[in-house]
Amino acid sequence: MASTSRPPVRISAQQEAYLAIARTEAMVSDALEATLKAHGLSRAQYNVLRILRGAGGEGLCRNEIRDRLLSRMPDVTRLLDRMEEAGWLARERREDDRRQVGTRLTASGRALVDRLDPIIDAEHRAHFAALSPAELDTLQRLLARVRGGA
Repeated sequence: MASTSRPPVRISAQQEAYLAIARTEAMVSDALEATLKAHGLSRAQYNVLRILRGAGGEGLCRNEIRDRLLSRMPDVTRLLDRMEEAGWLARERREDDRRQVGTRLTASGRALVDRLDPIIDAEHRAHFAALSPAELDTLQRLLARVRGGA
């Protein structure tokens, strides 16, 4: 019986770029998840802590947080519930619009995200150590162009 071997399938440069981005994202995300897990956090929880820190003392409503998350989540309310139970954030109905519930960091949540800054920064520096500042700038600009074209 003769074997029929097929020539290798050639993929486009765009597919190669996508796969390179996906593999890199998986590697960096897996390392970040392991680091955060050691501190009792998920990536989504860490992302919420950073979003709320950036929002300042007034905080944000659930939908504003949802819209700023790096990855889409089906149940942001449950995520915020767990974080409130952990003491990292507080929610209260807004005085100016009683339909809105504001979410802000507690002192404990702020201390946690601040304590993680140097740990996460060191991890990012290690992942991108092979790139010069100019190359990092170019990478960011190129990825922004890809996002802008989608």
